[in-house]
Amino acid sequence: MSDTIRWGILGTGRIAKQFARGLKTAKGAELKAVGSRTQQAADAFGDAFQVPRRHAGYDALANDDEVDAIYVATPHSCHKENSVLCLKAGKAVLCEKPLAINAAQAQEMVDVARAENRFLMEAMWTRFIPLIVKAREMIEDGAIGEVRMLSADFGFRAGWDPKNRLLDPEFGGGALLDVGVYNVSLASMILGPPVGVATLAHLGETGVDEQAAMVLSYDEGRLAILYTAVRTTTPHEAVIMGTEGWIRIHAPYWKATKMTLWRSREDEELIEIPFEGNGYNYEAEEVMTCLREGRLESDGMTLDESLAIMHTMDRIRAEWGLKYPME
Repeated sequence: MSDTIRWGILGTGRIAKQFARGLKTAKGAELKAVGSRTQQAADAFGDAFQVPRRHAGYDALANDDEVDAIYVATPHSCHKENSVLCLKAGKAVLCEKPLAINAAQAQEMVDVARAENRFLMEAMWTRFIPLIVKAREMIEDGAIGEVRMLSADFGFRAGWDPKNRLLDPEFGGGALLDVGVYNVSLASMILGPPVGVATLAHLGETGVDEQAAMVLSYDEGRLAILYTAVRTTTPHEAVIMGTEGWIRIHAPYWKATKMTLWRSREDEELIEIPFEGNGYNYEAEEVMTCLREGRLESDGMTLDESLAIMHTMDRIRAEWGLKYPME
């Protein structure tokens, strides 16, 4: 694999634009191609981000010989189909979170990636932000003793539009899959897969979760308290609590540059770790490092963990009785 990794972006929406901006500061990345449902959209995106190759159709992008890796930036409901297309065409895939609508779809994606010997990773960009990497190292080194509890929230108030992907069940709408996944993923990173789930949600007029609260339980009584929303504004903080202290990751925790460490009988310590670019560059760099080293998945966001996270979210939705039309 060359030092320069040639990227394609599948989709031209808001998150695709964010990733394109991130690639500008990702070391060794070249944004080579974009694929959209229409030539007009592909050209507009190409003009905005100086992308030389513009494809009308996802098949053309997947089969572009000048592309090494593809970022799948379509709605949740399209992740499986789009990722499988690219994997079978021989491309490495970074798929926007959540990996799929449910664990069954995610398992199909993982099975294809492993059968084709192709790289696949869920684009949980928060994992690779420098401050989160540092927080994880501190916890593993025992900075707050044994972790016993964790709290995290991610919610915002979207405008009322029942056809918007955030509220439309046809697109896998609702808070859990859009932003609640950050909370579930953080809990997974710190505590692993839960043994129990207790949850309540408000399902709105369109039938998707507009806000929800979750308590995940783990071995030895450990707990994660999580809440999420797409019609309610929340503080966007995370607190990791241990036997000897706690770490508060300042808002917005999912792209944090500050955290406070407090330990028993010691003063609080404010830790600041700024990041370059818009933060999406770090997940791109993780993918490129893996490709150069010949690895088919990332140690920081393994496929087995992504599958476990999808199983947890399936369990949560089952408690609400929320099923999507494609399930």
